[in-house]
Amino acid sequence: MNSKQRILTALNNGQPDRVPIFELLIDESSVVKLAKLLIAKPIEVKAGKTRFGEESFQIMDLYCSIINELEIDATTTNFSVGLEAISEDRGRDKFGTVYLLSLHGEPVPLEGAIKEPSDIKGFDMVSKLKPDDFTGVKYIIDKVGRNKAHFTNILDPFKLSWRLRGGMQNLLMDYVLRPQLVHALSRITTDFDLAAIDIATKIGVDVITMPGDLAGEENILMSPEHYREYVKPYHQEIVKHAHEKGIKIVKHSDGNVWPILDDFIEVGFDGIHPIQPQCMDIKEVKKYLTGKACVLGNIDCRDLLPFGTEEEVERTVKETIKKAAPGGGYIISSSNSIHPNCKPENYIAMVKAVHKYGKYPLHIN
Repeated sequence: MNSKQRILTALNNGQPDRVPIFELLIDESSVVKLAKLLIAKPIEVKAGKTRFGEESFQIMDLYCSIINELEIDATTTNFSVGLEAISEDRGRDKFGTVYLLSLHGEPVPLEGAIKEPSDIKGFDMVSKLKPDDFTGVKYIIDKVGRNKAHFTNILDPFKLSWRLRGGMQNLLMDYVLRPQLVHALSRITTDFDLAAIDIATKIGVDVITMPGDLAGEENILMSPEHYREYVKPYHQEIVKHAHEKGIKIVKHSDGNVWPILDDFIEVGFDGIHPIQPQCMDIKEVKKYLTGKACVLGNIDCRDLLPFGTEEEVERTVKETIKKAAPGGGYIISSSNSIHPNCKPENYIAMVKAVHKYGKYPLHIN
């Protein structure tokens, strides 16, 4: 069974030959640090934040080498939104939103393209989306090859909407004050996502991941009723479109999503990521989702991967596989991403532990 088959088997709630390994994001600095540990030749590439989150081909080459060297089963890529620098620490995307580049690499919206309800009239994201925006995605697919599964991140309409409004707080106030604007934003961003899926499938993407947090550690960011009114119908449309195109789709949200987990199942997401260990028990979630959706994630990247020992990482991976992997339908990854504070040695220990303990049939004491 090759990596692509392994991933797709798990996303179909089946049992592959080994627990598949996936990561939503390995940031630039982590790519460089991992490459220095894994690749014999000197690494001259430096990670930088002047690219506003869009990786250079040098970084992509190192990323592909890490995927192959560690025998990770999938790649994950972002397509370009045309961020261009407008000052030393600010950039504007092709849709008009202005961002501050954070210390961790993900641009933070400062000024939305939609400042007033009147700005929505005639606003069009789809016409600005081009196949060339997926050049990096295609580059990695071609370099790594079709035996791996290839994921591409297409942002949740909720997240795209609050970016257009210049911050989540603005959109959440719109839920109460301007419900028509919320639906108009959801329509525009959903149409954009549908068009992005069309391009992604044409170049060989196997799975769509839909980042966009809907919850904190205590509860979801909105009422379940608001989720069902303003977000769920658009999720259903996007999932239906992905399935019609023959590809899988995974919902990413940190936090405690128990209040809307049944909604995710009804929407039809093939997988739920990342089952944050601080607020969701992986064994309980796996039991609940068995036969309904694949479970992805759960290896703690807030405390364990940054501050733990390699032995603690191996032990946690072993315990997590024991809880979540029986019967299949589980893909292992961190509880969010491999960010700058994660020790590269710990990530390597995590992947090696999966190869050690994750072979089916499982034999874990």
